Amino acid sequence: MTKQQTAHIISHTHWDREWYLPYERHHIRLIELVDTLLDTLEQNPDFRSFFFDGQTIIIEDYLQVRPENRERLVRQIREGRIFIGPWYILQDAYLTSPEANVRNLQLGHQDAAVYGEVSKIGYFPDTFGLTGQIPQLMQQAGITNAFFGRGVKPTGFNNMVSDDGYESSFSELVWEGPDGSQVLGILFANWYSNGNEVPVDEEEARRFWERKLGDARQYAATDQLLFMNGCDHQPLQTDLPEAIRMAEKLHPEVNFVHSNFPDYIRAVEASLAGRSLSTVKGELRSQRTDGWGTLVNTASARVYLKQLNQRGQAMLEKVAEPLAVIAKLHGGEYPHHLLDYAWKTLLQNHPHDSICGCSVDEVHREMVTRFDKSYHTAEGIVEGSIQAITAAVDTSGFAAYGEEALPLIVTNTSGWSRTGTVTVELDAARQYLRDGLPLDENARRMKAVELDGRVLVDEQGQPIPCTVEDLGLSFGYDLPDDRFRQPYSCRKVRLTFEAAAVPALGLRTYAWVRPLGANGADVAGSAPAANLEAMASVPASLVHGARVLENDTLRVEVMADGSFTLEHKPSGKIYRDLGVYENTGDIGNEYMYRQPAGEVPLTTLGLNADIAVIEDTPYRASIEIAHEWEIPASADALLEEEQRALVYYPERLAQRAAATVTLKLRTVLRLERSGQGLEVKSYIDNAAKDHRLRMLFPADLAAASHRVDSMFELAERPNEPAPEWQNPSNAQHQQCFVDVAGENVGLTVANLGLHEYEILRDGRNTIAVTLLRSVGEMGDWGWFPTPEAQCLGEQTADLLLLPHSGDAVTSGAAAAAYQFQIPWTCAQAEVHAGSIPAVYSAVHWSGGTAAFSSMKLNKERGDVLLRWFNLTAEPCELELESALPAAAFYTSNILEAEGEELQPEGNASLKLPLGGHEITTVGIRLR
Repeated sequence: MTKQQTAHIISHTHWDREWYLPYERHHIRLIELVDTLLDTLEQNPDFRSFFFDGQTIIIEDYLQVRPENRERLVRQIREGRIFIGPWYILQDAYLTSPEANVRNLQLGHQDAAVYGEVSKIGYFPDTFGLTGQIPQLMQQAGITNAFFGRGVKPTGFNNMVSDDGYESSFSELVWEGPDGSQVLGILFANWYSNGNEVPVDEEEARRFWERKLGDARQYAATDQLLFMNGCDHQPLQTDLPEAIRMAEKLHPEVNFVHSNFPDYIRAVEASLAGRSLSTVKGELRSQRTDGWGTLVNTASARVYLKQLNQRGQAMLEKVAEPLAVIAKLHGGEYPHHLLDYAWKTLLQNHPHDSICGCSVDEVHREMVTRFDKSYHTAEGIVEGSIQAITAAVDTSGFAAYGEEALPLIVTNTSGWSRTGTVTVELDAARQYLRDGLPLDENARRMKAVELDGRVLVDEQGQPIPCTVEDLGLSFGYDLPDDRFRQPYSCRKVRLTFEAAAVPALGLRTYAWVRPLGANGADVAGSAPAANLEAMASVPASLVHGARVLENDTLRVEVMADGSFTLEHKPSGKIYRDLGVYENTGDIGNEYMYRQPAGEVPLTTLGLNADIAVIEDTPYRASIEIAHEWEIPASADALLEEEQRALVYYPERLAQRAAATVTLKLRTVLRLERSGQGLEVKSYIDNAAKDHRLRMLFPADLAAASHRVDSMFELAERPNEPAPEWQNPSNAQHQQCFVDVAGENVGLTVANLGLHEYEILRDGRNTIAVTLLRSVGEMGDWGWFPTPEAQCLGEQTADLLLLPHSGDAVTSGAAAAAYQFQIPWTCAQAEVHAGSIPAVYSAVHWSGGTAAFSSMKLNKERGDVLLRWFNLTAEPCELELESALPAAAFYTSNILEAEGEELQPEGNASLKLPLGGHEITTVGIRLR
């Protein structure tokens, strides 16, 4: 007799919170689903359990409308019949930041623990590709498995040994991250709906199970067969117990169980004893397929969403959290409640059908509102923290400049010392309306404030070159904690200058003052001779001729067509033909790009441009390049016919229309005096439909592979696709940057929210970054027009080019690319003594190939948590010196659990080995 098999039937519904219907339309269906589930669980003990799709937001969404059912819901969770967590939402891992993925897991665990036990299931049912560090994240969260539906190609019993890194002989496999972390991978080889709508009727059930059992046996490595009873927004199958009894009747040799994931995992692990499985390593991007179904071009659908997301993530994790820590250490508050709210609001935009931009227009309109809500909350957190910090900074050194001295602070919340151009607005004088002066007198006094003769100085009294813009009479108000709002009139100015060597996770103090005379007296319009000499030593201009920008590291020359060369002086390498725009048709959809067959791409190479210098200061200079470019107005009429007929996008025959429109492009190249890179900002006035716009950066370096920033990883990818790849496009995901390097030289292209790139097979290893993609339908399983996905009107794109010697990590290019993501934060202060020095850093660290990721406060213990990750496979040593009042140091993980206590060396120096590609978190218990 053959060994009895067990069929694990797991009830679930994959709940895309919003997708082909707006959120509230899906929300209504969710309420109906959970109502039915609670009734069924209470009335039918044979209906054993249900899996809440791995995301706790389902509970929030349900109780928002059905608060009266809270006790019923909690009872079923605590009795082990509804399984919840471990995520807050099911995110797209490639389009969300590393820390956003961590916060997602933290919030999911936090919320699940309120109701019952957290499901330790690494659940990625429909994620559009999986990042390489997920096994390490799962292990650090106490999760030893990963369930997923995309990224690996199952080969079945006829291929007992996998012949490459991205195929598996079975649906069960070992998935190994770049650091060596391993989890048991369960591939939904027959999708996460392979047990959907199990028939009760005998004849239907006979046909159903004959097919389904055969499909599952084809890929299963053990006698434990998995059947997922549910699908996208699937209503509950309330008669499943009856259907299981019918299955048992038809197949007595199979043990049919209404199961759950923990029981299934335990059974599989027991059955695997002594068995070997295929091991897949690193990223799972469906790279060993024909390339038509990867869904990678969701990285460029509705680019504006990705840009809003980048802005919001950076504001929360890289600005609000670290500033709140510094504020807490000096008398302020750490607003856990507000941060949780801001994060949750942001994370609600991170599901794969949301952040990917592949839903109907109504969904994405609501996303913009959520992005704004989260961002404005983060702004409020930053404002509160800055107020606490400025109140604690010692600015008493500026008292010698008299009552008119206006101190200000520049904060650097990145993990590295930073130099760059900053802008701050100051109130040169205020007149509160509470003083009772007539409004015209208020205005007269503010207009009479004398601004001439002032200079900007640093904490040592050294003058700093500065541009001053008089913003004139303005209105402002205070919102005190203990009284009504306090409006005032003010004279506002804007200062722009280079902030040099601002410490990591710290600040530097400046002041706008009237210079002191030799005897210490205020002398308007003059400065000490030594100071004037220092100012005179600053280079007068970075502009050399009408089309050249140059500093000590870089030389940029703009050609007549707007393309430019970039010389990296330390290496002598010159990059040519940079900044060319490429335009092609796109007859695909929000999921996938499809260029019309036979189309030759259009470019701006040879198209004359208007070129002008628009900024010329000692600390920064800018050149503007303007194009007016005639391109096809849209696809031809055949495209809509094919869309309505549901023609599979690779098989479409549509071409671009003969009619044209003007695509107006304005490109600004900006070079800072101390900059190691060239900023490129593109302003796009898009009047065309059904097209893609990219910017090209030929590297002209011999390299078979390149490196790209991903989740806690600098992943290496081949420039050539796999042999089975048929899609002419080989676009891929990036987070902050992509780097092509040859022998001792390379080019890093960083971005703000531009997550799609391609290394062209053009003999030059050109880095092509997608700036805009315009399409008119959602795609997938039907015809869903999405006119707003054409992204008509004003669009922008931000890039930073970082040529370097050596590799991107040791050269500092990677660190500069990470800093590019983070806005400076500046604020006006007052003259007073304080506990924070004029130049301050909360944490000093060094670590070779380590990259800093976050600084935040733990909610339960109030400890400071710091996180780094190793960008390379080679181990390094992390050395940490803290200005924090540390009582103890300890290792932690992404869930912020206390681990092994660490012993600092000497006074406050901590040394910690960091393995290759390791993510490490250090906790600091405060005194």
